[in-house]
Amino acid sequence: MATQAPSATVPQAESERVTRQQWKWSTLAGMASYLDAGSIVALAASLKAFQDHFGFSNGVVGAIQAIGPNAIGCALGAFIGGWLGDKWGRKRIYQWDLLVYAGGILLIAFAANLPMLILGTFIVGVAVGADVPTSLALVGEFAPAKARGKLLGFTQVAWCLGPSVVLWLAMALSPLKLWGNRILFVHLFVVAIVTWALRRGLAESARWKAAAASAREQVKGLLTPANIRAMLWTGTIYLFWNLTAGTNGAFGAYFNRVLLGEGDVSPVKAQAVGTGLTSLSFLCTMIATVFIFMPFSDRSYRARKWLWAIGSIVQIVAWGMLMFVPYTVATVFANTIMYGVGAALAGEAFYKVFSQELFPTIHRGTAQGITFGVARTLLGVWSFIAPTLINEQNPNFHALAFMLSAFLVVSGVVGFFWMPNTSGKTLEQIEAERAGM
Repeated sequence: MATQAPSATVPQAESERVTRQQWKWSTLAGMASYLDAGSIVALAASLKAFQDHFGFSNGVVGAIQAIGPNAIGCALGAFIGGWLGDKWGRKRIYQWDLLVYAGGILLIAFAANLPMLILGTFIVGVAVGADVPTSLALVGEFAPAKARGKLLGFTQVAWCLGPSVVLWLAMALSPLKLWGNRILFVHLFVVAIVTWALRRGLAESARWKAAAASAREQVKGLLTPANIRAMLWTGTIYLFWNLTAGTNGAFGAYFNRVLLGEGDVSPVKAQAVGTGLTSLSFLCTMIATVFIFMPFSDRSYRARKWLWAIGSIVQIVAWGMLMFVPYTVATVFANTIMYGVGAALAGEAFYKVFSQELFPTIHRGTAQGITFGVARTLLGVWSFIAPTLINEQNPNFHALAFMLSAFLVVSGVVGFFWMPNTSGKTLEQIEAERAGM
């Protein structure tokens, strides 16, 4: 039976020390990121096997990717889940959406036909989309003011771990062919059920309960000039960063197989090289998050701007250099390390932090659901375009490298020059300051 733990109260949440309970809650909330990223990569790794088994066209492959956890299905879930989390409370959403996710995963794992695969993919997308803004709002609301970056950054570790586990499982299970792919989804089902069971001990957000008790005219309150500006800023930095990140996550291994199979390595080894490089990117992001982002993101406003500037420049160089150098194992290896580190410092982790800090408690989930959902929707549209720029007949990566670099330039410039000063302040302080804007 769930109980209200002492650390769920607002006064104790502002202690500078992170308690064991807060680490535990951050881990359980952060599993939304594990399941989100894990399902995206599992689907990407499995679609070719499902296509061969069921015999559907490349157009259907694109449609499945578009309605799933990487794009429109996730966006729809974020729109709905964020709003319901503000209206009904964080606990009601995160307590049940993982059961919906688990049901969708089972449909994919044991799909006997194409309709089952499509339905399962859509359900998984909606469920994980509903979980992400709600879970992150919970972390932001119980985190200490001077440790929000640390705890929200910790959820990025799960976001990196999910794809890494899936990628290496896919390699290990590849001899089993389609059944190996089905096992990938069974693994996600088990993780979802265990997480759901452990989450039953989480308490409702004390900040949400206090805000809900006095909330009036919620929709009107969301559409204030300060909130609109905050949504435009967080939405812009996340959208343009995510266009590159989503392309790398969904198609990186495919690009490596196509391009490296033509160059430095044989086609037989290209898949292994591609998988290894993709997982290395997630590993680099994880390490940089733990040892750089988490210790320094709460230090000061100046520290945040330095992290963002360095991370943006490193990412831009990582993709920009591929406009001018050959696409070889050596250059992709350099790109992988640089992009992985840069993404930890100027990417989704800071989007998560500012999405909790810049919005009032009663609108936090809704606002984040909107920006997250719009970004995933546009990524779905872009996902139809990106693969057409690279194929066996047109192995020139320069045009796509230019686009991915340009996206990062927009995110980096907007993030740096318009970054608000919220470091170390309580959510109540930030809300009061922004109410007067």
